[in-house]
Amino acid sequence: MIKARPVDGRNDRGWLLPALIFLVGCLALAPGAQAALPTPGAPDLSARSYVLLDYATDQVIVERDADSPVPPASITKLMTAYLTFQAIESGDISLDDEVTVSEQAWRMGGSRMFIEVGKVVTVEELLQGMIVQSGNDAATALAEYIGGNQDSFVSQMNAAAERLGMDQTQFENPTGWPAEGHQMSARDIATLLSRLIHGYPDLYKYFRQKSYTFNGIKQFNREKLLFRNDWVDGGKTGHTEEAGYCLATSGAREGMRLIAVVLGTDSDEARNNQAEALLNYGFRFFETVPVRAAGEQLATPRVYKGETDQMPVGLRQDLSVLVPKNQRDDLTVSLQLDPDLVAPIAEGDAVGTLVVKLADEAIAERPVVALADNPEGGLVKRLTDAVWMWWE
Repeated sequence: MIKARPVDGRNDRGWLLPALIFLVGCLALAPGAQAALPTPGAPDLSARSYVLLDYATDQVIVERDADSPVPPASITKLMTAYLTFQAIESGDISLDDEVTVSEQAWRMGGSRMFIEVGKVVTVEELLQGMIVQSGNDAATALAEYIGGNQDSFVSQMNAAAERLGMDQTQFENPTGWPAEGHQMSARDIATLLSRLIHGYPDLYKYFRQKSYTFNGIKQFNREKLLFRNDWVDGGKTGHTEEAGYCLATSGAREGMRLIAVVLGTDSDEARNNQAEALLNYGFRFFETVPVRAAGEQLATPRVYKGETDQMPVGLRQDLSVLVPKNQRDDLTVSLQLDPDLVAPIAEGDAVGTLVVKLADEAIAERPVVALADNPEGGLVKRLTDAVWMWWE
Protein backbone atom coordinates (compact mmCIF):
# COMPACT_ATOMS: atom_id res chain seq x y z
CA MET A 1 0.00 0.00 0.00
CA ILE A 2 1.28 3.46 -0.85
CA LYS A 3 0.13 5.57 2.05
CA ALA A 4 -0.28 9.32 1.85
CA ARG A 5 0.94 11.76 4.46
CA PRO A 6 -0.60 15.14 5.20
CA VAL A 7 0.35 18.09 3.03
CA ASP A 8 2.89 20.38 4.65
CA GLY A 9 2.81 24.20 4.56
CA ARG A 10 -0.08 26.61 4.93
CA ASN A 11 -3.35 25.28 3.56
CA ASP A 12 -6.41 27.09 2.28
CA ARG A 13 -9.85 25.52 2.45
CA GLY A 14 -10.23 26.09 -1.29
CA TRP A 15 -7.94 23.20 -2.12
CA LEU A 16 -8.60 20.78 0.72
CA LEU A 17 -10.86 18.67 -1.50
CA PRO A 18 -8.23 18.21 -4.25
CA ALA A 19 -5.70 17.37 -1.56
CA LEU A 20 -8.04 14.70 -0.20
CA ILE A 21 -8.48 13.37 -3.74
CA PHE A 22 -4.68 13.17 -3.98
CA LEU A 23 -4.52 11.19 -0.73
CA VAL A 24 -7.26 8.81 -1.85
CA GLY A 25 -5.43 8.34 -5.15
CA CYS A 26 -2.32 7.29 -3.27
CA LEU A 27 -4.33 4.73 -1.33
CA ALA A 28 -5.78 3.44 -4.60
CA LEU A 29 -2.34 2.09 -5.53
CA ALA A 30 -2.45 -0.36 -2.64
CA PRO A 31 -2.39 -4.14 -3.22
CA GLY A 32 -3.36 -6.66 -0.62
CA ALA A 33 -1.24 -6.70 2.52
CA GLN A 34 1.61 -9.17 2.70
CA ALA A 35 4.21 -10.02 5.28
CA ALA A 36 7.57 -8.31 4.94
CA LEU A 37 10.30 -10.84 4.21
CA PRO A 38 14.02 -10.22 3.70
CA THR A 39 15.17 -9.93 0.09
CA PRO A 40 17.69 -12.65 -0.81
CA GLY A 41 21.21 -11.57 -1.71
CA ALA A 42 22.14 -10.98 -5.33
CA PRO A 43 23.90 -13.67 -7.36
CA ASP A 44 27.69 -13.57 -7.18
CA LEU A 45 29.02 -13.66 -10.73
CA SER A 46 32.47 -14.35 -12.15
CA ALA A 47 32.27 -11.56 -14.75
CA ARG A 48 34.94 -8.86 -14.52
CA SER A 49 32.26 -6.22 -13.98
CA TYR A 50 28.49 -6.06 -14.20
CA VAL A 51 25.40 -4.02 -13.41
CA LEU A 52 21.64 -4.57 -13.23
CA LEU A 53 19.62 -1.40 -13.85
CA ASP A 54 15.92 -0.69 -13.44
CA TYR A 55 14.88 1.14 -16.62
CA ALA A 56 12.02 3.22 -15.20
CA THR A 57 13.94 4.65 -12.24
CA ASP A 58 17.61 4.40 -13.35
CA GLN A 59 18.22 2.69 -10.01
CA VAL A 60 20.99 0.11 -9.78
CA ILE A 61 19.91 -3.18 -8.20
CA VAL A 62 23.20 -5.08 -8.42
CA GLU A 63 26.69 -3.99 -9.43
CA ARG A 64 30.34 -4.93 -9.29
CA ASP A 65 33.09 -2.62 -10.52
CA ALA A 66 30.41 -0.93 -12.62
CA ASP A 67 32.55 2.19 -13.14
CA SER A 68 35.74 0.42 -14.19
CA PRO A 69 36.58 1.24 -17.83
CA VAL A 70 37.29 -1.88 -19.90
CA PRO A 71 37.39 -2.77 -23.61
CA PRO A 72 33.74 -3.21 -24.69
CA ALA A 73 34.33 -4.98 -28.03
CA SER A 74 31.22 -4.93 -30.28
CA ILE A 75 28.99 -3.50 -27.55
CA THR A 76 30.46 -0.29 -29.00
CA LYS A 77 27.93 -0.69 -31.82
CA LEU A 78 25.18 0.41 -29.42
CA MET A 79 26.52 3.95 -29.82
CA THR A 80 26.79 3.57 -33.59
CA ALA A 81 23.14 2.46 -33.58
CA TYR A 82 22.17 5.31 -31.25
CA LEU A 83 23.64 7.95 -33.56
CA THR A 84 22.11 6.26 -36.61
CA PHE A 85 18.68 6.28 -34.94
CA GLN A 86 19.22 9.92 -34.00
CA ALA A 87 20.03 10.83 -37.61
CA ILE A 88 16.93 8.98 -38.85
CA GLU A 89 14.62 10.62 -36.30
CA SER A 90 15.98 14.09 -37.08
CA GLY A 91 15.45 13.57 -40.81
CA ASP A 92 19.14 13.84 -41.69
CA ILE A 93 19.00 10.38 -43.24
CA SER A 94 16.31 7.78 -43.93
CA LEU A 95 16.09 4.00 -43.83
CA ASP A 96 15.81 3.98 -47.62
CA ASP A 97 18.97 6.02 -48.23
CA GLU A 98 21.45 4.20 -50.45
CA VAL A 99 25.05 3.88 -49.31
CA THR A 100 27.95 2.98 -51.59
CA VAL A 101 30.28 0.56 -49.83
CA SER A 102 33.82 1.87 -49.45
CA GLU A 103 36.92 -0.28 -49.67
CA GLN A 104 37.66 0.46 -46.01
CA ALA A 105 34.27 -0.87 -44.94
CA TRP A 106 34.61 -3.91 -47.19
CA ARG A 107 38.05 -4.75 -45.80
CA MET A 108 36.94 -4.80 -42.15
CA GLY A 109 37.77 -8.05 -40.40
CA GLY A 110 35.94 -9.88 -37.65
CA SER A 111 32.19 -10.38 -37.82
CA ARG A 112 30.72 -9.20 -41.11
CA MET A 113 27.48 -8.90 -43.06
CA PHE A 114 29.48 -9.43 -46.30
CA ILE A 115 28.82 -6.22 -48.17
CA GLU A 116 30.90 -5.75 -51.32
CA VAL A 117 33.04 -2.79 -52.29
CA GLY A 118 31.36 -0.42 -54.73
CA LYS A 119 27.92 -1.99 -54.25
CA VAL A 120 24.93 0.02 -53.00
CA VAL A 121 23.06 -0.99 -49.83
CA THR A 122 20.37 0.81 -47.86
CA VAL A 123 20.69 2.24 -44.38
CA GLU A 124 18.10 -0.26 -43.17
CA GLU A 125 20.12 -3.17 -44.56
CA LEU A 126 23.25 -1.84 -42.87
CA LEU A 127 21.40 -1.43 -39.56
CA GLN A 128 20.30 -5.05 -39.63
CA GLY A 129 23.75 -6.16 -40.67
CA MET A 130 25.29 -4.26 -37.76
CA ILE A 131 22.73 -5.07 -35.04
CA VAL A 132 21.69 -8.63 -35.91
CA GLN A 133 24.88 -9.88 -37.57
CA SER A 134 27.28 -7.60 -35.63
CA GLY A 135 28.94 -6.66 -38.90
CA ASN A 136 32.03 -4.50 -38.54
CA ASP A 137 31.72 -3.73 -42.24
CA ALA A 138 28.15 -2.48 -41.73
CA ALA A 139 29.11 -0.33 -38.74
CA THR A 140 31.97 1.23 -40.71
CA ALA A 141 29.75 1.97 -43.70
CA LEU A 142 27.15 3.65 -41.46
CA ALA A 143 29.81 5.70 -39.71
CA GLU A 144 31.25 6.91 -43.02
CA TYR A 145 27.81 7.79 -44.37
CA ILE A 146 26.58 9.67 -41.29
CA GLY A 147 29.86 11.35 -40.32
CA GLY A 148 31.40 11.81 -43.75
CA ASN A 149 34.38 9.83 -42.48
CA GLN A 150 35.18 7.63 -39.50
CA ASP A 151 37.11 10.26 -37.55
CA SER A 152 34.20 12.70 -37.70
CA PHE A 153 31.76 10.00 -36.63
CA VAL A 154 33.96 8.96 -33.70
CA SER A 155 33.95 12.59 -32.57
CA GLN A 156 30.15 12.46 -32.63
CA MET A 157 30.26 9.26 -30.59
CA ASN A 158 32.38 10.84 -27.89
CA ALA A 159 30.26 14.00 -27.84
CA ALA A 160 27.13 11.90 -27.38
CA ALA A 161 28.78 9.93 -24.58
CA GLU A 162 29.58 13.17 -22.79
CA ARG A 163 26.00 14.43 -23.16
CA LEU A 164 24.67 11.19 -21.73
CA GLY A 165 26.97 11.38 -18.71
CA MET A 166 29.05 8.35 -19.75
CA ASP A 167 32.11 9.46 -17.80
CA GLN A 168 34.17 6.29 -18.22
CA THR A 169 33.77 6.02 -21.99
CA GLN A 170 36.20 6.84 -24.78
CA PHE A 171 35.62 5.72 -28.37
CA GLU A 172 38.33 5.26 -30.98
CA ASN A 173 36.22 3.59 -33.69
CA PRO A 174 32.56 2.72 -34.47
CA THR A 175 32.98 -1.06 -34.25
CA GLY A 176 34.76 -1.95 -31.02
CA TRP A 177 37.80 -3.25 -32.88
CA PRO A 178 40.66 -3.34 -30.34
CA ALA A 179 42.34 0.07 -30.05
CA GLU A 180 44.35 1.71 -27.32
CA GLY A 181 42.14 3.90 -25.13
CA HIS A 182 38.86 2.47 -26.48
CA GLN A 183 36.84 1.74 -23.35
CA MET A 184 33.46 1.79 -21.62
CA SER A 185 32.19 0.86 -18.15
CA ALA A 186 29.27 -1.41 -17.34
CA ARG A 187 27.32 1.54 -15.95
CA ASP A 188 27.96 3.62 -19.08
CA ILE A 189 26.78 0.75 -21.28
CA ALA A 190 23.59 0.36 -19.24
CA THR A 191 23.00 4.11 -19.51
CA LEU A 192 23.46 4.01 -23.28
CA LEU A 193 21.12 1.06 -23.80
CA SER A 194 18.52 2.70 -21.57
CA ARG A 195 18.67 5.98 -23.52
CA LEU A 196 18.53 4.11 -26.82
CA ILE A 197 15.34 2.26 -25.81
CA HIS A 198 13.78 5.38 -24.33
CA GLY A 199 14.61 7.67 -27.24
CA TYR A 200 13.92 5.36 -30.18
CA PRO A 201 11.35 2.70 -29.20
CA ASP A 202 10.21 2.12 -32.80
CA LEU A 203 13.71 1.59 -34.16
CA TYR A 204 14.66 -0.58 -31.19
CA LYS A 205 12.74 -3.35 -32.98
CA TYR A 206 15.89 -4.29 -34.89
CA PHE A 207 17.47 -5.50 -31.66
CA ARG A 208 14.63 -8.04 -31.28
CA GLN A 209 15.31 -9.51 -34.72
CA LYS A 210 16.56 -13.08 -34.40
CA SER A 211 18.12 -13.49 -37.84
CA TYR A 212 18.94 -11.60 -41.01
CA THR A 213 19.83 -12.77 -44.49
CA PHE A 214 21.98 -10.61 -46.75
CA ASN A 215 23.78 -11.54 -49.96
CA GLY A 216 22.35 -15.02 -49.60
CA ILE A 217 23.96 -15.53 -46.19
CA LYS A 218 21.67 -16.06 -43.19
CA GLN A 219 23.11 -15.21 -39.79
CA PHE A 220 21.47 -15.48 -36.38
CA ASN A 221 21.53 -12.82 -33.70
CA ARG A 222 24.40 -13.45 -31.31
CA GLU A 223 22.16 -12.34 -28.40
CA LYS A 224 21.19 -15.89 -27.37
CA LEU A 225 18.82 -14.79 -24.60
CA LEU A 226 16.40 -13.75 -27.36
CA PHE A 227 15.97 -17.44 -28.08
CA ARG A 228 15.72 -18.51 -24.42
CA ASN A 229 13.16 -16.05 -23.07
CA ASP A 230 10.27 -14.40 -24.88
CA TRP A 231 10.49 -11.40 -22.51
CA VAL A 232 14.05 -10.57 -23.59
CA ASP A 233 13.78 -8.08 -26.43
CA GLY A 234 17.29 -7.15 -27.45
CA GLY A 235 20.82 -6.14 -26.66
CA LYS A 236 24.34 -6.46 -28.00
CA THR A 237 27.14 -8.95 -27.58
CA GLY A 238 30.87 -8.36 -27.79
CA HIS A 239 34.01 -10.47 -27.79
CA THR A 240 37.71 -9.94 -28.23
CA GLU A 241 40.63 -11.64 -26.54
CA GLU A 242 41.23 -8.57 -24.38
CA ALA A 243 37.56 -7.83 -23.57
CA GLY A 244 36.45 -11.41 -23.00
CA TYR A 245 32.83 -12.29 -23.65
CA CYS A 246 30.47 -9.37 -22.99
CA LEU A 247 26.73 -8.81 -23.16
CA ALA A 248 24.32 -5.91 -22.70
CA THR A 249 20.70 -7.02 -22.74
CA SER A 250 17.23 -5.90 -21.76
CA GLY A 251 13.96 -7.57 -20.93
CA ALA A 252 10.47 -6.51 -19.91
CA ARG A 253 7.75 -8.36 -18.08
CA GLU A 254 4.90 -7.59 -15.68
CA GLY A 255 5.22 -3.85 -16.30
CA MET A 256 8.92 -3.74 -15.44
CA ARG A 257 12.00 -3.39 -17.67
CA LEU A 258 15.51 -4.28 -16.57
CA ILE A 259 18.89 -3.82 -18.26
CA ALA A 260 21.76 -6.20 -17.49
CA VAL A 261 25.40 -5.73 -18.52
CA VAL A 262 28.11 -8.33 -17.94
CA LEU A 263 31.69 -7.74 -19.10
CA GLY A 264 34.73 -9.97 -19.21
CA THR A 265 33.30 -13.48 -18.85
CA ASP A 266 35.24 -16.48 -20.13
CA SER A 267 32.74 -17.92 -22.62
CA ASP A 268 29.63 -17.25 -24.65
CA GLU A 269 27.62 -19.52 -22.35
CA ALA A 270 28.92 -17.75 -19.25
CA ARG A 271 27.87 -14.29 -20.43
CA ASN A 272 24.42 -15.60 -21.30
CA ASN A 273 23.93 -17.44 -18.02
CA GLN A 274 25.20 -14.58 -15.88
CA ALA A 275 23.12 -11.90 -17.60
CA GLU A 276 20.08 -14.16 -17.33
CA ALA A 277 20.77 -14.70 -13.63
CA LEU A 278 20.83 -10.94 -13.05
CA LEU A 279 17.56 -10.42 -14.92
CA ASN A 280 15.80 -13.28 -13.14
CA TYR A 281 16.94 -11.95 -9.77
CA GLY A 282 15.61 -8.47 -10.51
CA PHE A 283 12.25 -9.65 -11.79
CA ARG A 284 11.80 -12.16 -8.99
CA PHE A 285 12.53 -9.93 -6.02
CA PHE A 286 11.83 -6.33 -7.11
CA GLU A 287 9.05 -4.35 -8.72
CA THR A 288 8.66 -0.94 -10.30
CA VAL A 289 5.75 0.94 -8.71
CA PRO A 290 4.21 3.89 -10.61
CA VAL A 291 3.59 6.79 -8.21
CA ARG A 292 2.37 9.74 -10.29
CA ALA A 293 2.20 10.61 -13.98
CA ALA A 294 3.67 13.72 -15.58
CA GLY A 295 1.12 16.52 -15.73
CA GLU A 296 -1.29 14.83 -13.35
CA GLN A 297 -2.96 17.39 -11.07
CA LEU A 298 -1.84 16.72 -7.52
CA ALA A 299 -3.50 19.73 -5.87
CA THR A 300 -4.76 23.28 -6.52
CA PRO A 301 -3.14 25.41 -3.81
CA ARG A 302 -4.09 28.98 -2.93
CA VAL A 303 -2.15 31.63 -4.84
CA TYR A 304 -2.06 35.23 -3.66
CA LYS A 305 -2.09 38.32 -5.89
CA GLY A 306 -2.76 36.31 -9.05
CA GLU A 307 -5.41 36.44 -11.75
CA THR A 308 -6.86 33.27 -10.21
CA ASP A 309 -6.97 32.23 -6.55
CA GLN A 310 -5.92 28.64 -7.25
CA MET A 311 -3.45 26.90 -9.51
CA PRO A 312 -3.00 23.24 -10.55
CA VAL A 313 0.34 21.67 -9.63
CA GLY A 314 2.01 18.39 -10.59
CA LEU A 315 5.19 16.71 -11.84
CA ARG A 316 7.22 17.42 -14.98
CA GLN A 317 7.95 13.73 -15.57
CA ASP A 318 6.46 10.38 -14.64
CA LEU A 319 7.58 9.15 -11.24
CA SER A 320 8.08 5.48 -10.41
CA VAL A 321 10.06 3.87 -7.62
CA LEU A 322 11.84 0.54 -7.34
CA VAL A 323 11.11 -1.51 -4.22
CA PRO A 324 11.56 -5.07 -3.01
CA LYS A 325 8.36 -6.97 -3.73
CA ASN A 326 7.69 -7.62 -0.06
CA GLN A 327 8.02 -3.96 0.94
CA ARG A 328 5.48 -2.23 -1.30
CA ASP A 329 3.12 -1.76 1.66
CA ASP A 330 5.73 0.38 3.41
CA LEU A 331 5.66 3.12 0.75
CA THR A 332 4.32 6.55 1.70
CA VAL A 333 3.91 9.71 -0.38
CA SER A 334 3.85 13.27 0.90
CA LEU A 335 3.20 16.48 -0.99
CA GLN A 336 5.06 19.44 0.49
CA LEU A 337 4.05 22.81 -0.98
CA ASP A 338 5.77 26.13 -0.45
CA PRO A 339 3.81 28.40 1.91
CA ASP A 340 2.27 31.66 0.69
CA LEU A 341 2.50 31.19 -3.07
CA VAL A 342 2.47 34.64 -4.68
CA ALA A 343 1.89 35.47 -8.36
CA PRO A 344 3.26 35.85 -10.92
CA ILE A 345 3.96 32.14 -11.28
CA ALA A 346 4.82 30.67 -14.69
CA GLU A 347 4.01 27.18 -15.88
CA GLY A 348 6.90 24.93 -14.85
CA ASP A 349 7.97 27.01 -11.85
CA ALA A 350 8.80 24.86 -8.81
CA VAL A 351 6.30 25.31 -5.98
CA GLY A 352 7.05 22.34 -3.74
CA THR A 353 8.29 18.77 -3.48
CA LEU A 354 6.81 15.28 -3.74
CA VAL A 355 8.58 12.86 -1.41
CA VAL A 356 8.32 9.07 -1.54
CA LYS A 357 9.54 7.12 1.47
CA LEU A 358 10.11 3.43 2.03
CA ALA A 359 9.50 2.94 5.74
CA ASP A 360 11.27 6.03 7.13
CA GLU A 361 13.81 6.47 4.33
CA ALA A 362 13.24 8.90 1.45
CA ILE A 363 13.86 7.01 -1.79
CA ALA A 364 12.63 9.63 -4.28
CA GLU A 365 12.08 13.38 -4.30
CA ARG A 366 10.78 15.35 -7.26
CA PRO A 367 9.99 19.05 -7.68
CA VAL A 368 6.30 19.88 -7.89
CA VAL A 369 5.66 22.55 -10.53
CA ALA A 370 2.88 24.84 -11.69
CA LEU A 371 0.86 23.22 -14.48
CA ALA A 372 -0.41 26.57 -15.77
CA ASP A 373 0.54 30.22 -15.78
CA ASN A 374 -0.90 32.46 -13.08
CA PRO A 375 0.04 36.05 -13.94
CA GLU A 376 -0.15 38.91 -11.51
CA GLY A 377 -3.67 40.19 -10.87
CA GLY A 378 -4.88 43.76 -10.98
CA LEU A 379 -4.17 46.43 -8.38
CA VAL A 380 -7.32 45.79 -6.35
CA LYS A 381 -6.67 42.05 -6.32
CA ARG A 382 -3.08 42.54 -5.19
CA LEU A 383 -4.09 44.93 -2.40
CA THR A 384 -6.92 42.68 -1.22
CA ASP A 385 -4.66 39.60 -1.12
CA ALA A 386 -1.98 41.58 0.71
CA VAL A 387 -4.52 42.21 3.48
CA TRP A 388 -5.49 38.54 3.54
CA MET A 389 -1.84 37.47 3.81
CA TRP A 390 -1.34 39.88 6.72
CA TRP A 391 -4.57 38.77 8.41
CA GLU A 392 -3.87 35.07 8.11
